[in-house]
Amino acid sequence: MLVHDICLGLGAFLLAVIFVPIAMKLAFKVGAIDKPNARKVHHKIMPRMGGLGIYLAYIIVVLATQELNSQLVGLLLGSSVLVVLGIFDDIKDLNAKFKLLVQILAAVIAIGFGVRIEFMTNVFGGGAIYLDILSLPITLIWIVGITNAINLIDGLDGLASGIAAIAAACMAVVGWLHGQYLMASMAIILMGATLGFLCYNFHPAKVFMGDTGSLFLGFNLSVLAIMGVAKSITFISLAAPILVLGVPIFDTFFAILRRKMNHKPIFAADKEHLHHRLLNMGFSHRMTVLIIYFISFCLAATAVLITYLSTAEAVAVVALILAIIILGARKLGVIAFSRPKECKPADEIEQNKGA
Repeated sequence: MLVHDICLGLGAFLLAVIFVPIAMKLAFKVGAIDKPNARKVHHKIMPRMGGLGIYLAYIIVVLATQELNSQLVGLLLGSSVLVVLGIFDDIKDLNAKFKLLVQILAAVIAIGFGVRIEFMTNVFGGGAIYLDILSLPITLIWIVGITNAINLIDGLDGLASGIAAIAAACMAVVGWLHGQYLMASMAIILMGATLGFLCYNFHPAKVFMGDTGSLFLGFNLSVLAIMGVAKSITFISLAAPILVLGVPIFDTFFAILRRKMNHKPIFAADKEHLHHRLLNMGFSHRMTVLIIYFISFCLAATAVLITYLSTAEAVAVVALILAIIILGARKLGVIAFSRPKECKPADEIEQNKGA
């Protein structure tokens, strides 16, 4: 099973390596390009829509090798809806409310095909808390929330794709260790396709994934977490998926908290995310990404670890991790009561040092 899944991941990787350059050429032809502005750290016009290469590699391997069930059909249909949305958004920059409605539609499709969070762990004992009718809105919020979290963290070359690959790898490991083999296979295919894209996206990037890629990756990770990691009536059914996707989840949560504390609209863009703060500290573009990879890897490793602990031990570990995250966020200025100093691109910081 392990060797078979690794071969599937390798196949997805090779297909992505082939399809991403094609997506790059198509992006220039249809006008799916990203122009520099005050909020961005790149200085030249870049093709986006590279996520189309990830999608094609992923869906070809899945359709060729996996036996489709209801949940997989919902996953693939919802993914395809978001890829179409992402393509149009990468070309035209669609209205945010319209994009949210389509994301909700994709989530509803997945829910309609049986992808649901049906219970949550009672950490005080007594087994699980079955959600009944609340299952639908909670599943919807989880899928849409994670989909947008991956989208929001896509701010540096290789950042979102690397974090998605680490999260997918962690899901595969947990799946292999705990008998969730379908989720493990899907996760390793997703990881392979994402790593194929990362060959062109790591700094200095040749292509961006655009909303085509970030929405697709976020949706798949959120649904795979429901299909696999969140099926056990233990503490991991609540904690593990959050830790696996910890960096985008906490970065988004802190962004909302920060804007509320500073009396700003929660959807207002800023340059105070984790990667901006690290850049502002003087770390290079590449080093910033590698630091966040390391944080994501540590959270993913913790998610694997707690699957072997008792509920009390897992609660203690997660509480410690949360405390470290909050202290670190305060120290870095990710949560701040006043606007920190404006972030400069890493390349500009390096030029100033040499001046």
